[in-house]
Amino acid sequence: MRRRSVTLDEPSEGQDRVPDPRTEFEFELPRGYVDADGVVHRNGSMRLATARDELRPQIDLRVKENPAYLSVVLLAQVITSLGSVTDVHAGIVEQMYATDIAFLQDFYRRVNSEGHTLAAVNCPLCGGSFEVDLAGGGRLGES
Repeated sequence: MRRRSVTLDEPSEGQDRVPDPRTEFEFELPRGYVDADGVVHRNGSMRLATARDELRPQIDLRVKENPAYLSVVLLAQVITSLGSVTDVHAGIVEQMYATDIAFLQDFYRRVNSEGHTLAAVNCPLCGGSFEVDLAGGGRLGES
């Protein structure tokens, strides 16, 4: 199956700009995947998950035997590239460091719940209003 990229034409005069319909998001792993040749791959991209992506692991025998394996199967389906590796499969995800898996799980949640983890808050000191991403993963008080 071949992936297509979609580009938006600039809006005509008087038209509003259409929101960015991105379906792939780039990331950089904290440690990186080390392949059989010792090459470290840190940059990659992940696509938005579909309903099929979320349902398919439920019938996977590896997941039925070990429910913790669900995230490995799910991540392998939505990671489209990892450095020069374009065929990302469960065997590659299995070999990643735990730090990178945790990063990818958080990235998956943020990408697939875009706009749903924002909370409006008011600063108690200055009274200013702003939004905070609750799925940001940072410590309180950091932006």
